[in-house]
Amino acid sequence: MTIFLTGAAGFIGAAVCERLLARGERVVGFDNFNPYYDPALKRARIAQLQATAATTGTSGTPLALIEADLEDRAAVESAFAQHKPTTVIHLAAQAGVRYSIENPAAYIQANLVGFGHILEGCRHHGIEHLVYASSSSVYGGNTNLPFAEHQPVNHPVSLYAATKKANELMAHTYSHLYGLPATGLRFFTVYGPWGRPDMAPMLFAKAILAGEPIRVFNQGRMRRDFTFIDDIVAGVIACADKPATANPAFDAAVPDPATSWAPHRLFNIGNSEPVELLRFIELLEQALGRPAIQDLQPMQPGDVEATAADTALLEAWVGFRPSTPIAVGVERFARWYLASNAATYS
Repeated sequence: MTIFLTGAAGFIGAAVCERLLARGERVVGFDNFNPYYDPALKRARIAQLQATAATTGTSGTPLALIEADLEDRAAVESAFAQHKPTTVIHLAAQAGVRYSIENPAAYIQANLVGFGHILEGCRHHGIEHLVYASSSSVYGGNTNLPFAEHQPVNHPVSLYAATKKANELMAHTYSHLYGLPATGLRFFTVYGPWGRPDMAPMLFAKAILAGEPIRVFNQGRMRRDFTFIDDIVAGVIACADKPATANPAFDAAVPDPATSWAPHRLFNIGNSEPVELLRFIELLEQALGRPAIQDLQPMQPGDVEATAADTALLEAWVGFRPSTPIAVGVERFARWYLASNAATYS
C-alpha cells in the first residue's frame, strides 16, 4: 500500500509519517516548505523521517518526497499518476487563525483551491480512502461545551475556520457524487515535540528560557483542550485504517452533521480534558525550571474563549482514547525542547 501524505514536513504530518514508516508503509510526502514559519524546522523534520526510512527494511523506496504547492494542479495530478496511492492523508494547509486575518488570500489558495486539487486527484485515481484535517475552530462562536460533531458549525469567527468548514462540505460532496470514502478529523490544540513555533508551547518555552515576557491573551482565562501529538497520530492512523462508510440509520428529515447517506464521517480528536491557559503555563514553568513573566492581554480577534472535545464518536468508531495527561505531555515537550535546538526555529 502506498499512502499519499500532504504536509509531510509539518508538525502533525511529519509525526504521522514517522509512525507510518515505522510500521512498514510506503509514503509519498508532499510539502511546499512555505515560509509561514522557518523552513529550517521543516527540513529538520524531513531529515529525521529520512533517517527513519533508511532503517525500516521496507523494499523499494519507503519515503518519496515531492516539493510543490497544492495550488499547482499539474504537480498534484502528477503525484497521483506517478505514485498510484491507495490512501490519501491530507494534512497540508495554510495554518494559523490570526494570520488568516492578515493574509486571507493564502488561505483561499492553499485551503480551498489546493483541497479541490486533492479531491480531484482522489476522484480520478480510485483512492480507497481520504482522511483530511479539519479543526476545532469550525465550532466558531459556539459556547455549548463540550463540542460534539452533532452540533451545527455555521458561525466561524476566522477565515481559517471558514476554510476548514468548506473542506468538510467539499469532501462530503465528493463522497456523495463520486462515492469517495472520506473522513474529516477536527483537531484540538495539538502540542508536543517538533511543534509549530507560532503556537503557544514553543513561543512560551523560548520566552521563559530567555527571561522575556509571554503574551497571555484574555487575561489567561482561555481554556483549551490541549492534545498531545502522539494521541493525534494514533487517531489519524486508526481512522486511515478504517474507511468511512455511509450511515444506514441516517435520517434526511432530521440530518445529523456528523454522518451522511454518503461515505463521509466527521470526528473530533481531542484530549477531552480542557485546562486553563494559566495552568498550562504553570506546568511549563515547572518542567522548564523557570518562572514566566506574564504580559496579560485582551482577547484577540478570531479567538474563542474555550474549546473542549467530545470524542465519543471516535471512540465508538476506532476505539480512540487519548492516553497522555496534560502534565505528562508538557513535561515530554519541555524535555525535548531543552535537549534539542528548537530555539533556533522558534
